Amino acid sequence: MSRSHPPLLRDAMQLLGAGRHRAAIDAFRRALAQHPGHADGWYNLAWLLKAQGHHDEALEAYAKALAHGVAAPEEVHLNRAVIYSDHLRRDDEAERELRAALALSPRYLPAWLNLGNLAEERGRREQAIECYAAVLDHAPADDARYRLEALARLAHLRPPADAGDPLLAQLRIAAVSGATGDDATRANLCFALGRALDRLGLHDQAFEAFARGNLHAGRTGPGYDPARTERAIDALVAAFPGATPPPAAPAQDAGRPAPLFICGMFRSGSTLVEQVLAAHPAVVPGGELDLLPRMAARQLAPFPAAMATLDAARAAALAAAYRTETARLFPHAAEAAYLTDKRPDNFLLVGLAKRLFPAAKIIHTVRHPLDNGLSIHMQHLDPRGFAYANDLRDTGHYYGQYRRLMAHWKRLYPDSIHEFDYDAFVRDPQATAEALLAFLDLPWDPRCLEFHRLDNTVKTASYWQVRRPLYAEASGRWRQYRRHLEPLAEALRAAGVDPDPGPV
Repeated sequence: MSRSHPPLLRDAMQLLGAGRHRAAIDAFRRALAQHPGHADGWYNLAWLLKAQGHHDEALEAYAKALAHGVAAPEEVHLNRAVIYSDHLRRDDEAERELRAALALSPRYLPAWLNLGNLAEERGRREQAIECYAAVLDHAPADDARYRLEALARLAHLRPPADAGDPLLAQLRIAAVSGATGDDATRANLCFALGRALDRLGLHDQAFEAFARGNLHAGRTGPGYDPARTERAIDALVAAFPGATPPPAAPAQDAGRPAPLFICGMFRSGSTLVEQVLAAHPAVVPGGELDLLPRMAARQLAPFPAAMATLDAARAAALAAAYRTETARLFPHAAEAAYLTDKRPDNFLLVGLAKRLFPAAKIIHTVRHPLDNGLSIHMQHLDPRGFAYANDLRDTGHYYGQYRRLMAHWKRLYPDSIHEFDYDAFVRDPQATAEALLAFLDLPWDPRCLEFHRLDNTVKTASYWQVRRPLYAEASGRWRQYRRHLEPLAEALRAAGVDPDPGPV
């Protein structure tokens, strides 16, 4: 492999360093046309292509890097696995890449962790346990980060049986020892400890662990800006002041499958409702797609201001691009009635979804606001995307803004939005599921209540919950923590939201 950097490659590297990614892609392509054996150049091009969402091209570039003897090929196989798993939904290929990485480097801990995570998403508990155990076996004694990460994940898969379980003692020591200065790892340990204590009914101790976890997680992000959130919601409301009557038969609404958008506050039951629908033969689950957010961030930048100049032809082109991409990802969905696009934060993009697909149906998942806020507080969320999650007051403020925007969408599209109430589903599963299918003009199918039997991949934090029969303990959990939740309740009241709208 060449270690030198010819002038064209130096230029490409400078563009990469300056953050000019599109120009860097063109520069790397020109350079590699003249120097096709430069493995590092192929590696950098692959990284850029992945960042721009060109996943197939990124895989090809990574393959060229491997063919030309790139250093640390196990890392390239790991990167290819991430593309296959997270972006192309080709889990068999992802597993092959991870095993190729481990064949080259049997102690490559990131591959073991990713293989364990993939096994969890596919519902393969024992395989996941084996992978995390391998991390503990292979991690050097002085590599606390990987060892502690594996411990946190094992505690989730094999939770402590009682307060005297040695695993619980291990978690307690690891969570408070400061053995690693990595706040993200410390947060994972605290959240794992909190979940274990919650399962044992030790709620005060659990909340203390969750609070510490959120403190550590918050240090890894930019912090929450309430005024910025309010301005963003104001801009969305202004950009979509009314529902434009669609043409008689808009081209983007033609054909199968119809896109079905599932959204709502994070941790409000969106994964559950997608699994319920996935059990119906007329529905194919798409999971958390990034297609709408990517359009908003790129083709429609600056969004939402660009909506003022979006004409019908451009909207139809964007809708066609959406359909082309989903057809590529889910070719088996061609004859289905619906393909779900389940991304909770698409509640921000309901107006865009309706502009691109005027006939689109929206499922809005809701649950008791205190349960919703508590569930967010109990989950390690990346503060770069969920800055509101690490403080109960911030969560309450964000929840109020979310409710304000959803009220706007419901005024514009009252017949297109169906509320799926998680707590109502727990109380009366069949009636709630029947109403959901009626909204979609689908016949009743009893398999929708057997969603936990599906052999599919679930790429959200709820992947183990939806592999169990419907359970009631998460509905009304807020009562066990009520005295700790007053900051959340106060913020909800300040936002005009009743923190206890009725019995659950």
